[in-house]
Amino acid sequence: MFTALHLYFDDLEIGQTFTSSGRTVTETDIVNFAGVSGDFNSIHVDHAFAATTSFRRPIAHGLLVMAIGSGLGTLSPPQRIVTFLGIREWKFLLPVFPGDTVRLICRVLEREERSRGRRGMIRWHREIVNQEDRIVQTGITEVLLEGRGGSSKSGSGQDAESTAS
Repeated sequence: MFTALHLYFDDLEIGQTFTSSGRTVTETDIVNFAGVSGDFNSIHVDHAFAATTSFRRPIAHGLLVMAIGSGLGTLSPPQRIVTFLGIREWKFLLPVFPGDTVRLICRVLEREERSRGRRGMIRWHREIVNQEDRIVQTGITEVLLEGRGGSSKSGSGQDAESTAS
């Protein structure tokens, strides 16, 4: 359910940046994700094995951290999301360890009005950063948001009525 705090497509402008609150990754998160995903790779769940690696301890699954970032993005900012459209690119740059706290920084890259303003696509540049403000993952995602139904400019500067799908 959306509230008055949830943003419409029309409320977002290219260049706007939002930063989420922090979320600490726990060993329980890692074990639960291993169970749900079936990924019991020793680097994630075997302390003795992990001690022999360059990381010296277990690391979180990359997809777990990506999922946590996705969750943080639902409230930073709160949006009237109709659907998640996709991932344009994604890079896993640094490991995340149990006890690390991650935040999501997202910036509006592009916006494209659709359905005569009833909806609009937002392309986000997202960075998941750790407690040291180091980027651990980065990429570009796309979501479809509710619009207010009016005419506005698309991200390309063209009249929205001429580019509506």
